[in-house]
Amino acid sequence: MKIELTGKKTKEIRKLIFSILDILAQIGVPLSGKTDRRLERMAEACLAVGKIQTTFSEATSSDSGIFSKTRDLISFMNQHYGENISSGSYDDIRRKDLVLLVEAGIVLNSSSIDKQATNNPMRGYALSPHFVQLLKVYDTSSWEKELKSFQLENRKLQDELAQKKNLERIPVTLPSGKKVILSPGEHNELQKSIIESFLPIFGFGAQVLYVGDTADKFLFRAEEELKQFGVFALEHEELPDIVAYSTNKKLLFLIEAVHSAGPMSEIRIRKLKRQLKECHANTVFITAFLTKKDFKKWVMDIAWETEVWIAENPEHLIHFNGYKFLEIHQ
Repeated sequence: MKIELTGKKTKEIRKLIFSILDILAQIGVPLSGKTDRRLERMAEACLAVGKIQTTFSEATSSDSGIFSKTRDLISFMNQHYGENISSGSYDDIRRKDLVLLVEAGIVLNSSSIDKQATNNPMRGYALSPHFVQLLKVYDTSSWEKELKSFQLENRKLQDELAQKKNLERIPVTLPSGKKVILSPGEHNELQKSIIESFLPIFGFGAQVLYVGDTADKFLFRAEEELKQFGVFALEHEELPDIVAYSTNKKLLFLIEAVHSAGPMSEIRIRKLKRQLKECHANTVFITAFLTKKDFKKWVMDIAWETEVWIAENPEHLIHFNGYKFLEIHQ
């Protein structure tokens, strides 16, 4: 496959990019309809995961125990492939450059090997051992035989990974009785605890209006109810993990489940309030953690006039509030 490449690339790198695209096409990765730049980035990301600089013989696999984080991949691509990718583009690597390769079982992420949250910032990527074996016989007499073997083995791997993901998925029962399924990971384990433990204790009969999943931002949403409350657009980037409403107390709960990032900080609250200027319900901002240890990491960032709930001590709240709680002593 020939495409127009960008930047200044050596003859060796150009050959590697064209070769890896040829391999991807032969093993059935869908490449049609993508721009030249997207194909170039996909190829470079694949090469970078395997730490390949000059030849396929250098390729490393997950057997090495080394997994590269997305920021590491950006550094590698900039250093070796003549790129100038911003370090802030790490999410593009995951969502655009690697997504098809992961789905095809060519690139493995550490969450497919050990149980991590799908949005864990420490998650890393490595080439599958069988794909590395295939790379090393490319353009040799063993290619056809190894290609058939890879296609058969890779189909089995994809089936195994799919079964593993299904087994680890997290069933959650909403207060209404409706069931939703969250993808595996500690972040979603916390969301399950919020819905099934926090809301029954502190929610005054609140019904869940929105739940975001690490793999599906709009897993569950009651759009009509949200519109009635004048809540901000569902597509807004500041949307918290869980939104619930108590009709009895007219309270709108905005709950952030913190595992790897993002408590209810002063800046976050300010942004949310701007989006809620038309909302007629009384809003409660809540940051939830799995453990006190997690809470300790983020305590300096939590805004005043908010609440904190910790799943390992479900019957207690921490109030980041002031005078109104002193009134109970009068």
